[in-house]
Order: sequence, then C-alpha cells, then structure tokens
Amino acid sequence: MSPLPRFAAAAFFLLTLPAPAAPAACPPAPTSGPEVAGSKAVIKNGIAFAPKDAPPVVKRAIWAANRIAGKPYQFGGGHGSWVSPGYDCSGTVSWLLGSAGMLSEPRSSGDFASWGQPGAGKWITVYSRSGHVFAIVAGLRWDTTGPLGGEQGPLWQEKTRDLSRFTARHFPGL
Repeated sequence: MSPLPRFAAAAFFLLTLPAPAAPAACPPAPTSGPEVAGSKAVIKNGIAFAPKDAPPVVKRAIWAANRIAGKPYQFGGGHGSWVSPGYDCSGTVSWLLGSAGMLSEPRSSGDFASWGQPGAGKWITVYSRSGHVFAIVAGLRWDTTGPLGGEQGPLWQEKTRDLSRFTARHFPGL
C-alpha cells in the first residue's frame, strides 16, 4: 500500500473530528434593575442598587453582579464555565465585566494587571495583584473577601480595603 492512501485516511479522520467548542459567552446582563438617585450605588439586603447617573453599561454590570451575590466561595469557580455553583475572586470580577460586555473570557487574578487601561476609572476600577482581584463599582466594593477577612464568595461591601499592593485598571471611558 502506498503512503498516499494512509495519509488520505488520516486526513479524512482529522477532518471529521468535531471542532473544539468555543467558550460560551457570559450570560448577558439585565437591562433593568434596582436604582437609586445620584452617582453612588447603595446596598440593600446584599443587593446593589445602581446609581441613576451611571452609564447604562455600569448599571448592567451591577445588575448582573447581583445575580451571583451571595453565592459561595469556590476556588476556580467561574473559570471553566461562566455559570458556576460558586465563584472565586477572579471568577467574580470576570462575571461582573463579562456580563456587561467588557470581557470576552474569564481571567485569573494576576491577568487583570494588564486588562483595560492603567489607573482608576470614574465608574469601575479593577484592583489586581498576584493571588487576588476585586473591583470598586460606583463606590461599592465587589469582592469575595468578607469584611472580617477570609473568602466568603461574591458580595457587595461599602468599605474599601488597603490598595497599596494592588494595580488599578479600568475599562476605557469608564
């Protein structure tokens, strides 16, 4: 048997294999949700109310984040699939940004150090270092580290944290 038929059979086999699946898109953010007057978000019963003065994409990011607020902390949660029973810090921030169209696939905490543009944004700032990431959105902290420390899962908080070891990044224009 000549090598050509073997090559043709191998090529046919490879061509009939299914193509690798593209990562599923993050579920889109809601187009409406709870709002408050002004330019600062507020927390009521663990849910963030978006400020009426915020751009629509910021409101959508807040409303989308509310969907996973209170889920448990799960190392690696939100990476293999956008939808997960629990989320880690980078899965939490990825969900916030991805659902509002600012991120095409989940990132790890250290990868956020090169996301977007350098410095703090007006509406959304992502704070990243190796091992942890969180965001400040319209004045609220979106983080998995609880008020007393320790990983608790995605939650809104009013108090910020020490920013000295973090790199600040923002989405262009926000």
